[in-house]
Amino acid sequence: MTLFLENLWTADPAPAGTWTLTLHNLGDEDLRDFSLSVTTITRVMPEHHIYGARLLHRTANYHRFGPIDPITLAPGQSWSFQAEGLFRSPFHRNDAAKTAWVTRNDGTRQPVQVGDLIDGNTAPSLPPPRLPEGRLTLPFSLLPWPNAIDAEAGAAPVILHAEAGADLADLRLMLSVDALHARLFPAARRLFQLSPAKGSRGVAFARDAQLGPEAYRIDFAEKITVTASAEAGRRYGLLSLAQMLHGAYTAPKFKFPATGQIEDAPRYGWRGCHLDVSRHFWSFAEVCRVVDILAWQKFNLFHWHLTDDEGWRAEIKGYPALTEAGAHRGDDFAGMLPQLGDGAARSGGFYTQDQMRALVTHAAALGVEVMPEIETPGHAACVMAALPFLVDPAEPPLSYFPVQGYPNNSWNPAVPQTYTVLETIIDELCTIFPSRYFHIGGDEVARNAWLQSPMALALMQREGLAGTFELQSWFLQRIKAMLTARGKVLVGWNEVAHGGGVPPEDTLLMAWEKPEVGIELARAGYDVVMTPGQAYYLDMVQGPDWLENGAGWAGPVPPSQTYAYEAEGDFPPELQAHMRGIQACIWCEHFTTTAWFNDLVFPRLSAVAEAAWTHSAQKDWLRFAVQVRLHPSL
Repeated sequence: MTLFLENLWTADPAPAGTWTLTLHNLGDEDLRDFSLSVTTITRVMPEHHIYGARLLHRTANYHRFGPIDPITLAPGQSWSFQAEGLFRSPFHRNDAAKTAWVTRNDGTRQPVQVGDLIDGNTAPSLPPPRLPEGRLTLPFSLLPWPNAIDAEAGAAPVILHAEAGADLADLRLMLSVDALHARLFPAARRLFQLSPAKGSRGVAFARDAQLGPEAYRIDFAEKITVTASAEAGRRYGLLSLAQMLHGAYTAPKFKFPATGQIEDAPRYGWRGCHLDVSRHFWSFAEVCRVVDILAWQKFNLFHWHLTDDEGWRAEIKGYPALTEAGAHRGDDFAGMLPQLGDGAARSGGFYTQDQMRALVTHAAALGVEVMPEIETPGHAACVMAALPFLVDPAEPPLSYFPVQGYPNNSWNPAVPQTYTVLETIIDELCTIFPSRYFHIGGDEVARNAWLQSPMALALMQREGLAGTFELQSWFLQRIKAMLTARGKVLVGWNEVAHGGGVPPEDTLLMAWEKPEVGIELARAGYDVVMTPGQAYYLDMVQGPDWLENGAGWAGPVPPSQTYAYEAEGDFPPELQAHMRGIQACIWCEHFTTTAWFNDLVFPRLSAVAEAAWTHSAQKDWLRFAVQVRLHPSL
């Protein structure tokens, strides 16, 4: 049986308009005794009007609708209904049903083919190109662009070889960069080898203790000399050589330096990228490739977002239920229903502790540090589904909803077992992740969380706490104490500062809601990483056009905006020491396939790479637009 779902949005009534769903039966059999399930970012709110159907259930982005009275759809017939009272008006064609299926009364299910959301108000126009044609200032493929380069172009060597006298560490590093290139571009020519050959050019290594640990210098003459004070600088010098040679092999417009010099060092010490593996589970091999892409573009920190409402992805041996019950979603799991992009069948996964250790080792070999994140106290619906003993039994089950629509989705600070579980989780993860940084989330807790929990209310009265955010602050101070005792720096989203926050010493907060938040955090004494949605959230749409892909809450974020954004912004001089660096965030509610990933992440990830490395005086949008076309993809 072929079933097809059409989605239509019209602007009336204000403010969010009307969503019309039409299910077509194009099969050869009658369809009767059924309900329709959809996953959609345009959600129906508790206060709503639905005409022609009933809302049978909603959890976050999962909706199940049924006919008001039993109906039979004969072949060629359709069932249509309208919903008003939406969470917000949709921004783009992918803002209604992403997936759908029908469930019959006997429990059998059938997938439904889904069309784009149609704008019933205006006909959409095709989006313009995201990149201009651009122009080169120098014919070298380098991304991020170095902070000082003066070189003359020449012919590319057949390959680069190690000059005699290189020590084993330098040879291993050279071959590591070559292996990285081979993984990212498996059909391309190899770049490095150990021995000279006809047409090859030699690379020598030198030390200069005056250079910073990530700085390097390349001198181009008959032989090439890479000078650095530390392994990081030598790696970045080799990466620059690899990028230029790859470009010269790939596109005629790119050449390789014959003479000259590059002197380079990064603008910021924190050059990060986050990946959400909860909303969409990425395989271990895919995560390794993301790290490879980061290393190729000189990022130095990978922020692994391992938990969220939609799934717990880290094996915890002390609490196997976290992955047994919290790592998969499906229509048969009341606590873990399908979300955006899911079908009815069970889907998901998790990373074993051996896999997480292997990822840390893989990243470290590329100069990339891995920081884990577990979400506390909010974004924990999967934890509550897996460990129901963490719920206050006297708290009403639908007493609060955060912005994503999950009911009662926060760790309860008044449940004693909360801290037993968290200590176990933190201990196990600390043995896997050697990074000093441990991200604990801290964002988007509902404003009325815990206010109907008798246990929480008793705790608030005992401790003299007023309201949700003072209780959150009390909770996070306990988490910070756990991390401090283990030698870790607490990292969190900017809401960690709410309700009194936590002590700024050994705390790093990420400003995501808007750029001004970073300055406010710095004034309060916090070290800050800038990652505002308006520039560095790579799930945002890349233009205002209806036919673009992605999320829209931060407005359209075209690549030019990501590239031009200056994270230091209006930071006064006396606060700039608190500005540690910048980070891209890859949130994956909309990322149902690798094609979606590549469409939304690139070229903006490369724009963040250059913003993190290259000083503003050396940035050039038109030059970048040419060079970024050689970026690797997932």
